[in-house]
Amino acid sequence: MDLELFLQQLANAISLGSLYALLAIGYTMVYGILRLINFAHGDIFMFGTYMAFYMMTSFLLPWGAAFFIAIILTIAFGVLVEKAAYKPLRNSPRMSIMISAIGASFLIENLAIVVFGGRPKSLPVPDLFNRIIHIGNVSVVSITFITPIITMVALAVLMFIVNKTKTGMAMRAVSKDYEAARLMGIDVNFIITFTFAIGSALAAIGGIMWGLKYPSLLPLMGVMPGLKCFIAAVIGGIGDIRGAVIGGFILGLIEIMLIAVFPELTGYRDAFAFVLLIVILLVKPTGIMGKNIAEKV
Repeated sequence: MDLELFLQQLANAISLGSLYALLAIGYTMVYGILRLINFAHGDIFMFGTYMAFYMMTSFLLPWGAAFFIAIILTIAFGVLVEKAAYKPLRNSPRMSIMISAIGASFLIENLAIVVFGGRPKSLPVPDLFNRIIHIGNVSVVSITFITPIITMVALAVLMFIVNKTKTGMAMRAVSKDYEAARLMGIDVNFIITFTFAIGSALAAIGGIMWGLKYPSLLPLMGVMPGLKCFIAAVIGGIGDIRGAVIGGFILGLIEIMLIAVFPELTGYRDAFAFVLLIVILLVKPTGIMGKNIAEKV
């Protein structure tokens, strides 16, 4: 592989890793608070992309307004999923909540097929995200650079909220012990809803960026990215925000660079993520940044 091709693939890997990181943060935040894998997270990602599409094509809004409204609607949808599928089972066994999460995911996917239709749709790509940038002999689409910047900004804002605000302090308290947090006067229900809202906002941003990079929209488009971002969260140490970002970048880098070096394995692209998951679980089950936590019975 020559240097130009390597740099081209490296840029693609960083861009894809940024998308995985945005989604993985949402997974890891919900797990950190509830010890729950939100299997509907990829479907919320899909919902955000479709909302951006309809805001731009049906309501003819400028792309900035369309994306903003899509994020707000996705936050509302994510909170609705939490209220309907998770809150009624909050004091139930973990297995019941997990089954509810899987059921919510299938319900959203099938409703999306009915409401949005099964035919692919194409998200209009504004010129800002579609410009060709030439660096020497390497040509890169501008969204390749924009996506990592958005991911880093989102991470910085999130770390500020978690570490420097009272709400963030409450989130950390709830993640340690529900009952103790309640005794300290923390509104646990609000904190959980707030966590889902942030996770849904990140899913919407990730979905919009994904739609701009891969413009074909389908009701099941969130399934495989959702699974891969769950794997990224596990690689980084699920429950750790920085670990989720690291895991996303690692997964994106490995996926793109392996295909670049061994193009004959392109058909097995998705399998790499699951192989990596198995290796991580065998070698370091807690992930790169994860810590051993005693499971409550």
